[in-house]
Amino acid sequence: MFIPPLQPAAKAKVRCVQFIVICTLAAFSSASFATPALAGDDESGRNGRWVGSWSASPQTGFFLSDFNDQSFRMIVHSSLGGDRLRVRLSNAFGTQPLTVAAVHVGIRSVGAAIVLGSNRAVTFTGNSSVTIPQGALAISDSVELVVPALSDVAVSIFLPINAGPATTHNFGGMSYLAAGDATASESGAPYTAIFSSWFLLSGVEVSASRPMKAIAALGDSITDGDGSTQGSNHRWPDELARRLSSHHSRVGVLNQGIAGNCILHDCLGPNALARFDRDVLAQTGVKFVIVLEGINDIGNSSAFEDVSADKIILGLRQLVIRAHAKNLKIFGATLTPFEGTTIPGYFSLDGEMKREAVNEFIRTSGTFDGVIDFDQVVRDPNDPMRLLPLYDSGDHLHPNDAGYKAMGDTIDLSLFTGRAKADD
Repeated sequence: MFIPPLQPAAKAKVRCVQFIVICTLAAFSSASFATPALAGDDESGRNGRWVGSWSASPQTGFFLSDFNDQSFRMIVHSSLGGDRLRVRLSNAFGTQPLTVAAVHVGIRSVGAAIVLGSNRAVTFTGNSSVTIPQGALAISDSVELVVPALSDVAVSIFLPINAGPATTHNFGGMSYLAAGDATASESGAPYTAIFSSWFLLSGVEVSASRPMKAIAALGDSITDGDGSTQGSNHRWPDELARRLSSHHSRVGVLNQGIAGNCILHDCLGPNALARFDRDVLAQTGVKFVIVLEGINDIGNSSAFEDVSADKIILGLRQLVIRAHAKNLKIFGATLTPFEGTTIPGYFSLDGEMKREAVNEFIRTSGTFDGVIDFDQVVRDPNDPMRLLPLYDSGDHLHPNDAGYKAMGDTIDLSLFTGRAKADD
């Protein structure tokens, strides 16, 4: 799978490595942190009703870093708007407690700059700093800030000391790096380097007076947006979020894709069965799930065990059982074509037979609460084992911006709104 390039700053010493971290919980720090409610629980309370507006699945980073006395400004794109927000910081794959000395949030204007007057300090149970134990999550206090739907939010964090490997989301992000504590700066001038990853940030939630809910899109690089224009928010979950917003549906979309992810093996990131609790069930306000997983189990059969279609189907059935146990509706998305892919050894006729068997299961078994037929949308009608050239990013596996738009446009909004299918 594609690994995004790194643009290093003079003060950032970063080296790319491969590593596996076993996460365990350490002792609690003096600064307290929150535990997310499981989806299906009542998220209402004296602070209002919260729901996820943006997310990125935590994973072990491609970076062993000594980020020391430096700030990150991460740019994320909201799906839902609200009059308050809070952030989720993750130390899921850290090897020691992580101290974050300062956090600010604001509305991004351009680059690393923030709309004047919108930058707000963030606290954690009243404290300006928080120490997150190894393997844990911290949820901030409520911040009074109007967040428009489909807007760019800038989350700035300051790391005063080196805490070792940073929990990241490795692909498709946009983060800026500055020396020292630049979190309060509304100017982008202190931020002199760009990373195509997000660091430590795993979610942004919003609250408003009207009820809201969210969709968790669980997937691999085709959900994560490989092949789309970097920083353009043209992944299929982004396209779905735009359509929902245009119909005033009050339904957000959380992108839980990890490039290179598998259902059954830890290809890149924890396998889908292992991360389902954290990345779906523990997301605030989630009521729906879309699953697009399995193509990497097929394509990577030469690297791992020879995964059969039956084993992939068994994994999908497990996800459905667990979603239904939390009263979530779960929709199966068919696997898109991959013949001719430029990834060596990824395609085979045997793998194509597996893909077709999995898609037949998704379409006809009745296991899912509904079917989203991405395969039918992006395949070449004259050569259905291949992507339509109009939708091909060039590697014959990942769609381009037009392909992702077609995928997002084909989803029946009534699956989430209960209303008849709306025309765009």
